[in-house]
Amino acid sequence: MRLLKNGTLFDENFDCVQADLALEGDRIAAVGPNLTGGEELDCTGCLILPGFVDIHIHGCVGADTCDGEEAAIRRMARHLLTKGVTSFCPTTMTVSPDEIRAALRAARGCMERPEEGARVLGVNMEGPFISVKKKGAQKAEHVRNPDWALFSSLYEDCGGIVRLVDVAPECEGAQEFITKARELCTVSIAHTESDFEQAKQSFEWGITHATHLYNAMSGLTHRAPGVVGAVMDTPSVAAELICDGFHINPAVLRITFSILGEDRTVVISDSMRAAGQPDGDYDLGGQMVQVRGGHALLPDGTIAGSTTNLYDELRNLIAFGIPLRQAVKSVTINPAREAGAADRVGSLAPGKLADAVVLDAQTYDLRYVVKDGALVQL
Repeated sequence: MRLLKNGTLFDENFDCVQADLALEGDRIAAVGPNLTGGEELDCTGCLILPGFVDIHIHGCVGADTCDGEEAAIRRMARHLLTKGVTSFCPTTMTVSPDEIRAALRAARGCMERPEEGARVLGVNMEGPFISVKKKGAQKAEHVRNPDWALFSSLYEDCGGIVRLVDVAPECEGAQEFITKARELCTVSIAHTESDFEQAKQSFEWGITHATHLYNAMSGLTHRAPGVVGAVMDTPSVAAELICDGFHINPAVLRITFSILGEDRTVVISDSMRAAGQPDGDYDLGGQMVQVRGGHALLPDGTIAGSTTNLYDELRNLIAFGIPLRQAVKSVTINPAREAGAADRVGSLAPGKLADAVVLDAQTYDLRYVVKDGALVQL
């Protein structure tokens, strides 16, 4: 048994308590004061959080999900663990069906044969069922209308590991796609020209998630609420937010976190292979991306993913004035819920997987990461 002692802990209700965390094997055994009987890790002056969960990440450290290779996903997994991310969903781009299929198979291989690194929960399919006019950094030649037959084929081929799928609900075939896909995974509104009314209709069809809110969708104005307004107006829809301070202004983040409340905010990295790498030119979904000062842009200036990670984003949110409890939930239990994994990860509850992140309570520096009960070498 391993004991994380003397820290301030976010319990399963995300209340901050003075408590110890007992880990037995790969599971959380107990949470409570004055626990004894195991190898002790002193966490005096520290916060003990659940392991972080990133459900939208294309790549990092030179690797990308759409490389279609287990080695690439494993490389991502090893790096993510050093940033406190203990679980993630490798995320595909709008590429060819064969490339998506290869990426799904690679992710399945990593799930079936886990090695060191962050745990693969399943895959997030961002594309190809999006609007070409709101494609952002997605490649236009592979954009297609929602295609239930294609999605079913991909889903079955990979053994059902798709956890989220994106769709632009104004496209032909969207209603059928959404009503069927919602039975299999979380369906997300994304890269869409929808207005407020179309977005609200799609939520009735079964969409419960919004991909990188504000980006590649209609914004909120006082006469045209747009997709952003529809999300804010619908309590059943959770929203992803890229919190690098570049994609969304900090003031807008404060407003958005306040409106959505602590259970609907999902922090994602949306990072590309340049994350954890120096500035330079990189590939993303078959397009060249220029990374300068940590900002990833296509040559025409279009934002192309990020180079951030959930640990840095959590620190940003604290600096931006987001309540600590909400910030922590947004990198842990909220994304876990959207990926259908909240029964296993995302909170410090007995019986769940033994994942934890220990931060200095004053500086928020990363002190320890624990995954499956084992201490990670940082």
